[in-house]
Amino acid sequence: MDKPKVIFSFGTRPEAIKMAPVIQTFLRDPDFITKVVLTAQHREMLDQVMDIFSLRGDYDFNIMMQKQTLEFLTSTVLTKFQEVLAQEKPDLVFVHGDTTTTFACSLACFYQNVPVAHVEAGLRSFDLRNPFPEEMNRKLADSLCTLHFCPTIHAKNNIIEENIESKGIFVTGNTVIDSLFYVVNYLKEKTLESKRKDNIKKILVTLHRRESWGKPIEAVARAIREVVLENEDVSVMFPIHKNPIVRESVMPILGDLSRVSIVEPMDYLSFILEMQSSYLIISDSGGIQEEAPSLGKPVLLTRLVTERPEGLESGVVRLIGTDFQTVKNEITKLIRDPIYYQNMVRIRNPFGDGKASKRIIKETRKFFSLPVPEDLQSLSDFV
Repeated sequence: MDKPKVIFSFGTRPEAIKMAPVIQTFLRDPDFITKVVLTAQHREMLDQVMDIFSLRGDYDFNIMMQKQTLEFLTSTVLTKFQEVLAQEKPDLVFVHGDTTTTFACSLACFYQNVPVAHVEAGLRSFDLRNPFPEEMNRKLADSLCTLHFCPTIHAKNNIIEENIESKGIFVTGNTVIDSLFYVVNYLKEKTLESKRKDNIKKILVTLHRRESWGKPIEAVARAIREVVLENEDVSVMFPIHKNPIVRESVMPILGDLSRVSIVEPMDYLSFILEMQSSYLIISDSGGIQEEAPSLGKPVLLTRLVTERPEGLESGVVRLIGTDFQTVKNEITKLIRDPIYYQNMVRIRNPFGDGKASKRIIKETRKFFSLPVPEDLQSLSDFV
């Protein structure tokens, strides 16, 4: 039998972070031919991650442009990826998560009768407009995929309940924890350490979701402003998204405060260092909900719904929305109530154990009827 050829396709920094350890695992396995396709629907931050993990793309669509629309992204990725499929003739394509790249590449594979493996399958908010368009992207991708690698049992149950046809639904843990452990070890080897002043409680903030543009982000920014003005031991680090709508909402409210540092988007290494040195994190990000528990950091999630209920159930994440008074009250409580704070940080990470990539290659080998090495045979589903 010829070696199975697998293609990994992705286009954003979060996808790259979560796909990188899986790609590294496959590249080390001589029984697979592994190719990487970058759509680069987000360019700059994607390249940073590729460098950290010493990866390169075999194809690079480089499609990012100013004010790109979802229609442009979908149609362009669909067309270009179909050309790659025709040339490479892969046996399996890996997609990740919930981006436009995820959906468009899955659709191209469906048209060409190429099986697809979905990493981080099964996440659901049960609201097609929150987050938008990610909820639709992941639902459609799951319906087109052959293998489903779910981060948690919740995600697996979502696939089962939707009666999606599948050759296998596996609980692997989230690959972002594999990446986090890799980077933390890398930082130790480079003797790079996070620095935090004991008397200052630093709040790390990231806000970017499309459904929060405008007034919701402004309300969160106003709440942060009042907390800073009322608490001299609080500072804020805010790597601000490049989207001008986000910047126009945040800068007039927080830009004049001396204890608020609004900086350009950080590379992944720098951001992990900031996470390590933070006291708490305010975010509408998906990945941060998964990473922060492994670093012992509580997360206040400024969204109305989340497709990652495990964080809420464990208590390490609190869903607070974007109401001004609610956001202010929740930040203040974490700052001033040490017992409440400690109850959020002393929790096992419900999202992964750093072995997701091994579980994925184990099940992929079985899919192709390849023998499973001894070191993988005893590896059970993540629970």
